[in-house]
Amino acid sequence: METNHNEWAYVDEQGRLVLPAAFTHELGLTAGAQFRVERGTNHLRIHRSSAHLSKIYIEPTDLCNLDCTMCIRSGWDEPLGRMSEETFEHILSGLQDLMQPVTVFFGGLGEPLFHPKTVEWVRAAKQTGARVELITNGTTLTEKRSRQLIEYGLDVLWVSIDGATPQSYADVRLGAELPTILENVQRFSRMRPGGHKPYPLLGVAFVAMKDNIADLPAVIKLGKKLGASLFSVSNVMPYTETMQAQRLYSNTLKNIAYMSSPWLPSISLPKMDIDDSTREAFFQALNSSCNVSYAGNNFSRANDVCNFIASGSMSIAWDGGVSPCWPLMHDHVSYLHGKERRVYRHVVGNVNQRSVLEIWLDPDYVAYRQKVQNFGFAPCTFCGGCELSESNLEDCLGNEFPTCGGCLWSQGVIQCP
Repeated sequence: METNHNEWAYVDEQGRLVLPAAFTHELGLTAGAQFRVERGTNHLRIHRSSAHLSKIYIEPTDLCNLDCTMCIRSGWDEPLGRMSEETFEHILSGLQDLMQPVTVFFGGLGEPLFHPKTVEWVRAAKQTGARVELITNGTTLTEKRSRQLIEYGLDVLWVSIDGATPQSYADVRLGAELPTILENVQRFSRMRPGGHKPYPLLGVAFVAMKDNIADLPAVIKLGKKLGASLFSVSNVMPYTETMQAQRLYSNTLKNIAYMSSPWLPSISLPKMDIDDSTREAFFQALNSSCNVSYAGNNFSRANDVCNFIASGSMSIAWDGGVSPCWPLMHDHVSYLHGKERRVYRHVVGNVNQRSVLEIWLDPDYVAYRQKVQNFGFAPCTFCGGCELSESNLEDCLGNEFPTCGGCLWSQGVIQCP
């Protein structure tokens, strides 16, 4: 979760930039650390050191009790299973070995609460000093589990809500009923200790599609009523051929090339009321094939940036395999530019064989993270003209597996809480 910290730095007598200790500690900017610096018109943007581990995604299981229309499991043939207690103990030992606490996010490509041990693992992770988040479809968020999650110190509970009415919700989340989900979440919200900012924080995750985008305002209103203070909206990733019709970003992929080009005209937009009198003009400005800034924030900044790498995260699948991100945890098929694109799993190590820290500091893994930060991959997301874009094995610039040029997460199109 990104927050704004305004603190003062200074330049010492030798002309060196000196940053606040808390700031350098948070971003892993220790002596000798390499990090990326981005220069803006009136500012410098300092990125986290590529050697700094800040977040660990843990996939307790890739099994689920629902059959959602947009789920990655709709079109794959992957082994299904649950993380063993032995594998989690290796992860837990790794958390205890780290120099400072990290954020642990229980999620992945299944339903975390479909694993009988997940709630206990939340407590164990929290006892290491970690900040702990969990995402759920809410179907099995019983009173007992809610009480345990609250007592065990969960920091954020994310609930997936992709429709504001029972019908629109059921069209997406096959096998679930919205009234039951809302009842479970309302009970969880009421059980939290009172106060100005009750904990755990409650977040709502929404996957946007043509069939449900009109429900978004109502979902936000519903979430506020439930006590949610966080909202995460992502586009749908078409894992099946039929889901391509649900995309809301066809023109967006074409505009990515324009948005990031330094040779095109720039438009700087101010904050303004977006209402009937401004809406059409504002939207046309956004789609003008120019480099657009809004209130000083450049929209192109979301291009060619892997938030998994930028946030200093690793992803651990249920079998203990460590991948750089969610999309590389499992083999799967998606669709890009109307063509099937096969993504092959990339495992950099396994916690059953090496420690978390040993895997993180592996020279090949460090080199990969630095490569992704530079993002010298082919522009497959807005080109897609050759057969190399149909997998992540290689690209036309000579990059070898895994190539990230066709990744929609790296273009700000798909995002995770």
